[in-house]
Amino acid sequence: MAELKKPRRPKGTGSRPKTSGKKIIKKKKGALLKRAVHNPIIEPRLYPWESKATFNPAAFEHKGKVHIVYRAIGDDDSSVLGYAGSDDGYNITDRSPHSIYRRANSREKFDTTVFPIDYISGGGWNGGCEDPRLTLLDNTVYMLYTAFDGWGSLRIALTSIKLQDFENKKWKWKNPVLISPPGEIHKNWVLFPEKINGKFAILHSFYPNVLIDYFDTLEELDGKAKFIKSNNTRPIDPARTWDSWFRGVGPTPIKTELGWLILYHAMDHRNPDRYRMGAMILDANDPTKILYRSASPILEPEEYYENNGYKWGVIYSCGAVAKPARAGGDGTLFVYYGGADKVVGVATIRLADLLADLRKHKATKLKKQMTRI
Repeated sequence: MAELKKPRRPKGTGSRPKTSGKKIIKKKKGALLKRAVHNPIIEPRLYPWESKATFNPAAFEHKGKVHIVYRAIGDDDSSVLGYAGSDDGYNITDRSPHSIYRRANSREKFDTTVFPIDYISGGGWNGGCEDPRLTLLDNTVYMLYTAFDGWGSLRIALTSIKLQDFENKKWKWKNPVLISPPGEIHKNWVLFPEKINGKFAILHSFYPNVLIDYFDTLEELDGKAKFIKSNNTRPIDPARTWDSWFRGVGPTPIKTELGWLILYHAMDHRNPDRYRMGAMILDANDPTKILYRSASPILEPEEYYENNGYKWGVIYSCGAVAKPARAGGDGTLFVYYGGADKVVGVATIRLADLLADLRKHKATKLKKQMTRI
């Protein structure tokens, strides 16, 4: 029997693609946060005050426990704050059945002489307290939040509570003070967790310049005669790509060996429907100086719970904690964030890895040809 010959493959149809001989190198991404496998860690429950959404969490750590305060929206479409605690940073082991803070709506919302503002943030049409930031300083827990009256006012409010009362769940918050001027719109302000050059420091704007106000005492901000003058223009930096439209600072700054670690949320102005999270380092003694800035996002909205809610494509963090290295372990950064304006997730990274990545990317000044939105 004649030997059967293997049929010849037509030219150009081989399974192995032709190459030029050059090695294909995949571009390596920068440092990335790793999501907890059981995200989301906080979701709405069948309580009237948080039946619709639980998101945008603040956080601080004390004696190994992570304390989380999150924004909640319930049946009446007003924003209030809830509490959750975690012993390991990942799993919620303690959660209050009641809201821990709420803000009475201002009568200004019924004042027809005040022009309504164009403002939408995760629902909450009835106003209230939004997007808290927590700072533990000198045995006092300070909280900054966005106060919305549901009509024509969006301002930054400051309140505080003694650490002992907080830990014992005695929610004896100090009467809030509005520290931003009336008739303006401001968000994303943070209080540093230690005094800088002997003074309290509040970071209240990033673009076009980093703006920080210093105070001998926070009692100077009385909500009557003295307010923080800020800038909320949010210009576009065409020299940047994924974060050309800087939206705001996220969690309270964290002190590191390089300086103050800042996490922020931003957009590409050419594709403004997706929030991305970035990181930067500010000078320890003069935080108006940006030293390093991530070249690529450390977190993007890719999971279903970051795209299936009241606003798809939104990841928004108000809280992060750095759990120190223990015997045989690594120091870990835990970042708590809202997904799609509905749920809370957590993502982590070794702090040393993030700092090493940031060290590679020195910050450059903003370009003069910025445009405004």
